[in-house]
Amino acid sequence: MNSDNHPPGVLPNTTVHDTRPASELFPLLTALRDNVAGVFLGKPEVIHLSLVALLAEGHLLLEDVPGVGKTLLAKAVARSLACSFHRIQFTPDLLPGDLIGTSVFHQSTSTFEFQPGPIFAQVILADEINRATPRTQSALLEAMSERQVTFDGQTRHLGPPFIVLATQNPYEFEGTYPLPESQLDRFMLRLTVGYPDRVAERAILTQHRAGEPVDSLDPVLTPADVIALQQHTRVVRVEAPVAEYILELIDATRTHPDVRLGASTRAALALYRAVQALAVVSGRDYATPDDVKTLAVPVLAHRLMTRAWDQGGRDDAAPIVNDLLKRIRVPV
Repeated sequence: MNSDNHPPGVLPNTTVHDTRPASELFPLLTALRDNVAGVFLGKPEVIHLSLVALLAEGHLLLEDVPGVGKTLLAKAVARSLACSFHRIQFTPDLLPGDLIGTSVFHQSTSTFEFQPGPIFAQVILADEINRATPRTQSALLEAMSERQVTFDGQTRHLGPPFIVLATQNPYEFEGTYPLPESQLDRFMLRLTVGYPDRVAERAILTQHRAGEPVDSLDPVLTPADVIALQQHTRVVRVEAPVAEYILELIDATRTHPDVRLGASTRAALALYRAVQALAVVSGRDYATPDDVKTLAVPVLAHRLMTRAWDQGGRDDAAPIVNDLLKRIRVPV
């Protein structure tokens, strides 16, 4: 990844405006969806929303019980992209330097040389992210928010593209550290995978006879393709009534009697960009109010702190968001 013209750990910024028309980009998106669906069976809506995070340049948190395919989905998305990829297993003894990197002293030159850590990749799988200490979790904040890492006074850029796919088990408490609100706010979407239906589970049993199918996946998109899709997403039309609908929803979270901490401006921007991405994934160049309704819970629920924190906290926010969607008038 490194060029001779860049210090170790500094990824060259290769963003170039792509002029390919939408007619050339949509088949790439279909190929990506089909590639992931070939190994992650029975959950097309989860794949749909995972691609939303990728196109909206956001990070994705997959939260569910063990064994339902969280890591499989993340690996399938990563292997479908011809991007640099690192999988990081989060553990209690993982240190910030294990993510970012460290300086190594060379006796021959009497100088320190930076050795980049696994965060220097375009796609990061942060497996069981809530098993790391808050200190290590906080090392991700700058990377996720600003796509850069600062070490020894030098800023090293990440990507493009750059996406963190994280997994966690919300029902396991021993040996885990709940993600702080500032960390949760960096994830554009939080998705629950859920159990597959009987037909899909039967197909999974058959599919795994010959080994792990995700290991045989070939990339279908290049980094340039991903960047082109992201650039196309940013120009999707969001008419004034749809934007006002987003703002009404955001404002309602701040005044709801059961919410202690409402959605931030970052949350509003995340919902706006996710709505644009869902339009592209759905084959449209304009956003609709239904896009907002589809994404409201995945984008907002994990960002709200409810007054019932001790009785479930973040899990209680999904019904609140759904209740607000029923109350707020939908623009025509």
